[in-house]
Amino acid sequence: MKFSVITLGCDKNTVDSERYLAQLADRGAEPVESPEEADVVVVNTCGFIDAAKKESIDAIVEAGRLKASGTLRAVVAVGCMVQRHKAELEEALPEVDLFLGAAEMDRLIPELEARGLVEDVPEVHPGVRLFSGELPHVRYLKVSEGCDHGCAFCAIPLMRGKHRSFSLDEVVREAQLLEAQGARELNLVAQDLAHWGRDVRDGRTLPDLLEALVRETDVPWFRLLYLYSAGLTPRLLEVMAREPRILPYLDIPIQHAADEVLARMRRPERQRTIREKVARVRDVVPDLAIRTTCIVGFPGETEEDFETLLRFLEEVQFDRVGAFTYSPQEGTRAAAMEDDVPEFVKQERLERLMELQRAITAERYERHIGRVVPAMIDRVDEGCATVQARTVWQADDVDGVTHVAAPGVRAGALVEVRITDVVDDFDFAAELVRVVSEPAAPAPRGRSLPVVGTTIGSFGR
Repeated sequence: MKFSVITLGCDKNTVDSERYLAQLADRGAEPVESPEEADVVVVNTCGFIDAAKKESIDAIVEAGRLKASGTLRAVVAVGCMVQRHKAELEEALPEVDLFLGAAEMDRLIPELEARGLVEDVPEVHPGVRLFSGELPHVRYLKVSEGCDHGCAFCAIPLMRGKHRSFSLDEVVREAQLLEAQGARELNLVAQDLAHWGRDVRDGRTLPDLLEALVRETDVPWFRLLYLYSAGLTPRLLEVMAREPRILPYLDIPIQHAADEVLARMRRPERQRTIREKVARVRDVVPDLAIRTTCIVGFPGETEEDFETLLRFLEEVQFDRVGAFTYSPQEGTRAAAMEDDVPEFVKQERLERLMELQRAITAERYERHIGRVVPAMIDRVDEGCATVQARTVWQADDVDGVTHVAAPGVRAGALVEVRITDVVDDFDFAAELVRVVSEPAAPAPRGRSLPVVGTTIGSFGR
């Protein structure tokens, strides 16, 4: 059986899909990139915002079209959107053979086995993941599931449930497995990394996990994504400042800067506390880059509120900002509020915010011109004198790239480069100074690695 897994939404979905890929492959199935070549298509859906839901539905409908044309045996839809809208989807999309919400995803393999689509092979190691992306040396390490925050606009707790930390030993073991598969950069992801360990109540928190990952692996780069500012404790900042393998990079979603809007959003921070914490982390962690996320057009957002947000962004000078317009999500507190900001106003505000941030990012990047900095080679095209890399301030897929004249250097190599220019506001141009380390040859498949009794990432925990 040939199968294709289509992953939509966040990096946490990527981790889930890679576990599916490994478990299916270990049961005799063959992964293929193109749905047109597959017997079974699994669509891992996202239900965070309306645009993500539409993308998920479009992917399911396209898979259904392939099934109707006779090229597919089965279509499976799983994940967050299914968790929220399973009954409606079952009624609207009868061509789909199986719907499994985020809380049911551990049933995928047994359901496929029951239909005779994959072999029944017991005791497959759930920590092993089959790589599904473009850069095998860049991987995502999910350290927890779910969320306890009560943000008015967000349906994640309704889709993923309450926050549950994976154990320190489980996370470290998975990091070791990913390293053996060739990982050179591990991006730690969760709904809020700072909540790791709090539910276990054994005294260990995120700094303990980071120290264990550094101690028990040789992965050169660890990057922290999705961390609320309330979790920026003195000990966490001390660990980041002390350990060079933990990159000087934080993804801290603020969502807004007007206190009235933050209160309606049920966010834990206010403008003063955000300002103070950003100043503190920049004071403690040298050369820190901070990325954030903002929502424009939240119910009740006035022009004055929006101007407050713009002034705050100009004052604080985040290195990168991701922004999107508000859309009501069924079941959230904000869905009961009047969506009183017209769509054309939301779009106009989004464009103004991004234009401002484009100038801020360019200015922030220009301060690095002339410096010699660490970078990782990502993409190498044969016969091309320029390769694509990223500095420590550029997360994969969201923060731009660095173009380096470095023919012959392998993808995954750590290098030092001299920044020579800022290109198109978001990219660097650089010249190679030296190669620091080359990547080792990865294990051919995760399943060839030693198996231990871990249950990392078990779905529905």
